[in-house]
This record gives sequence, structure tokens and C-alpha cells, in this order.
Amino acid sequence: MKKVIGMLCLVAMLSGCAAMGTGRQATDTEGGALLGALAGGVIGNQTGSPIAGALIGAGVGGVAGNAVGGQR
Repeated sequence: MKKVIGMLCLVAMLSGCAAMGTGRQATDTEGGALLGALAGGVIGNQTGSPIAGALIGAGVGGVAGNAVGGQR
């Protein structure tokens, strides 16, 4: 569980630095990446691969958040 929390913190820090935008789309991208990392980390922890789950979840969540932000 400590690995999952550490990975989520790392993803949150990196997504905040990567976007550096102030618009709605950047905010949605960051939020999607954070929620995706959280969900992916939990699912990955149940299957034995929390780090891979968090990374995949962050990627998918960031893309989804970006798409949602682009529609507004």
C-alpha cells in the first residue's frame, strides 16, 4: 500500500509540472490523470502490479480529462 501512495504522489507532482496551464483543459487533464492514477493504483494493487496500474491509469485518465476539457 505504501508503494501505491508513493506512486500516486509522484504522478500528482509530475502531472502538475507537466501541464503548467491555467485553462480549463489543463485542469481537466490534471484531474483526469490524478483520478486515473488513483483508480489504476487500486486496481493494480489487487492484481499485484500497483505501479503499472497507476501509470496506465494516469495515462488513460489524462487523455480522457484532456478530451473532456477540449469539449467545453
